[in-house]
Amino acid sequence: MRPCSTVMHLLLRCMRRCCRHSHRHSRSRMARRLRQPVNYIRLIFKSLYFNSLTNSEVLLDCILEPVFWMVEVVTRWFGMVFVFLVVALTSSVVFIGYFCLLPLVLQTYSPGWMIWHICYGHWNLVMIVFHYYKATKTPPGYPPKTKNNDVPFVSFCKKCVIPKPARSHHCGICKTCILKMDHHCPWLNNCVGHYNHRYFFSFCLCLTLGCMYCSISGHSLFIDAYNAIDQFRHLEAEKQGVPVTGIGLLIGIVPSEGMAGKVVQVSQPPYTYKDRMFHKSVMYMWVLTSTVAVTLGALTLWHAVLITCGETSIERHINNKEAKRLAKRGKVYRNPFNYGKLNNWKVFFGVEKRSHWLTRVLLPSGHSPYGDGLTWDIYPLKKDMMQV
Repeated sequence: MRPCSTVMHLLLRCMRRCCRHSHRHSRSRMARRLRQPVNYIRLIFKSLYFNSLTNSEVLLDCILEPVFWMVEVVTRWFGMVFVFLVVALTSSVVFIGYFCLLPLVLQTYSPGWMIWHICYGHWNLVMIVFHYYKATKTPPGYPPKTKNNDVPFVSFCKKCVIPKPARSHHCGICKTCILKMDHHCPWLNNCVGHYNHRYFFSFCLCLTLGCMYCSISGHSLFIDAYNAIDQFRHLEAEKQGVPVTGIGLLIGIVPSEGMAGKVVQVSQPPYTYKDRMFHKSVMYMWVLTSTVAVTLGALTLWHAVLITCGETSIERHINNKEAKRLAKRGKVYRNPFNYGKLNNWKVFFGVEKRSHWLTRVLLPSGHSPYGDGLTWDIYPLKKDMMQV
């Protein structure tokens, strides 16, 4: 019996080892089979968002892509609505100026101030209308759709599938590339580029000056209109002919000599519908022009800084990134399109001689900008281009 039990014990131990070995072998075989498809799926997933140029900004752009798409759709479809708002609000201020303020100026101001207000107001109005019309109707400039060996390009647009010259960028709203693109302005329903950048800035500058003019000139009228409306609002709340009894003697409303128990008729100065509309129109004009003067003035100042540096809004962002990248290597980035502060303004306005400061800057002018927007080596570098 003892040999048989020993043999049985050995057989059981062998069977257990075989089972354990086979179980481990099957588990490792299954893990090897699963490891390959899992790694493959992981590689495919990583390839969707990872490359050597991926960083936090690219990831943020991917996350905000639906928001950008919605903004593009709204801006594209509501562009004419924004243009209508600009025309309607500007027209309302002009209407108030002509029918409410101009008669007041002619009646109360001295001849010198009268001539100043009439001349400056009409010059400002003409500049605003002219530059807004030109900014909306002038195409910003587009690169050629076909490849041209004579036109140098610095990159390739993956959406337009065309070469992009220097300073050109793709506009997702216009669905095309724009020469020297600054931004897409919904208030113009147009891109701001090489051929209409000057019109856009001149419009912003003239509109800011016009709003500041209306806000400063109409400040005292606004105070008077506000006080008048507030005063007559309180008077309308009180009833005429309030019966005054003996209690009026205690609080000093009426004199005590035989006036107790009588009715006092309170007379109001006449406040017509015309007066009410005049005061409300003055308040509306002052609030609107003051708000636009602050907001649009900040935008105009920002674009003035960009023009002084020879940059656009997009190039400011690109140049800042490039400057940081080179700073890590101990190098300094220099903007190749910066020709000096004064020269940048001359190039922007197209000033070639002294008289152009009057005919091309202070007066409406439809002259074309320097160059064709494709090449940028036509300007002298690091020296005064014009003795103006």
